[in-house]
Amino acid sequence: MSVSIDGFVAPGFEAVRDAFAANFEKGGAVQEVGAGFCAYHHGELVADLWGGYADAARSRPWRGDTLANVWSSTKGATAAAVARLVDQGLLRYEDRVSDYWPEFSQSDKSGTTIEQVMSHQAGLPGFAEPTTTADLFDWEGCVEKLARQAPSWTPGDATSYHAITYGYLAGEIIRRIDGRSPGVYLRDEIFGPLRCDFHVGLPQEHEGRVAVMVPPVKSPPSAKLPPQAIMAVVNPHLDPAAPNARDWRAAEIPAANGQASARGLARLYAVLAQGGTIDGVSILSPEGVKRMTTPAVAPAGRQDLFLGFVDSWAMGVILNRPKVYGPNANAFGHSGWGGSFGCADPDANVAMGYVCNQMATDLVGDPRTAGLCRAVLEGAGKA
Repeated sequence: MSVSIDGFVAPGFEAVRDAFAANFEKGGAVQEVGAGFCAYHHGELVADLWGGYADAARSRPWRGDTLANVWSSTKGATAAAVARLVDQGLLRYEDRVSDYWPEFSQSDKSGTTIEQVMSHQAGLPGFAEPTTTADLFDWEGCVEKLARQAPSWTPGDATSYHAITYGYLAGEIIRRIDGRSPGVYLRDEIFGPLRCDFHVGLPQEHEGRVAVMVPPVKSPPSAKLPPQAIMAVVNPHLDPAAPNARDWRAAEIPAANGQASARGLARLYAVLAQGGTIDGVSILSPEGVKRMTTPAVAPAGRQDLFLGFVDSWAMGVILNRPKVYGPNANAFGHSGWGGSFGCADPDANVAMGYVCNQMATDLVGDPRTAGLCRAVLEGAGKA
């Protein structure tokens, strides 16, 4: 089925449109249903594209302001919120979590640092107590479970992706320091000032703009993971169709339920690519961005037990060691289950945001990402 591509690209970035359109022709597990993509260069919007459909029945066209559940791409926004508190002198990454959240000191966690939480070293990659999808909507219940849970390893001794628990850990730190819930903090301090179309806890008024998520056409490849890694996604088992319910979208799950347009996701990384300020709006200082993107583990060589990549975590964002976001080592960002991603490349001074509703299975390096990054960087190199 031929799909028309709407939107614009700036002169010199024509290959971005071609790369975006090509994703609708790939077929197989990554055959697009609907998607949006935006890119910035030197703080200016150079691509704003969309195409396809916002539902599996292909009855509702995707629009420029269509929102999609971006899964773990939400984590980059949560990382920016914590970075803002650090920048304001309200906490330090090296501080202990229990300094702000006393109940967290239970079960031998009194020495766990905020840095260990932000870089997936805290030893709480999943819930140990039985947990359902509906339980994720109970903020107090989730943070109380994590406060009393014993870590699966001595915090700081290993790294393994905290797929869902990251959001409750980082979000409760935000709430304890600021008083606002993480979704409200993001709205007031980051998304609102930036005019960034991104929501953690979606207001009812935006429901009509949300795309229906389409589960992967095949199961992810099986892998033999250690128990402390696989617990990240089995309690509860993550349901790819969960975001299609209003209760999921309305909740605040700061690791997984962000609803964003491509414009919103790209806007978030555009400000980070610009050192924390864009169009006169500042959310971070250049030093704050640098702290947020400083590698978490030294010396080099530690592998994430779940995702497999080596030494790629900073303070809540992925460093570009696996070359997911192009060839430049200083690029950083975060991707989400199914294919969404947002990234910034300060060397090329570009930022990108991609959202889609046809979920794929790749955990690191969705094949749709590579062509988009390559085309943007080629255009930036000519500008």
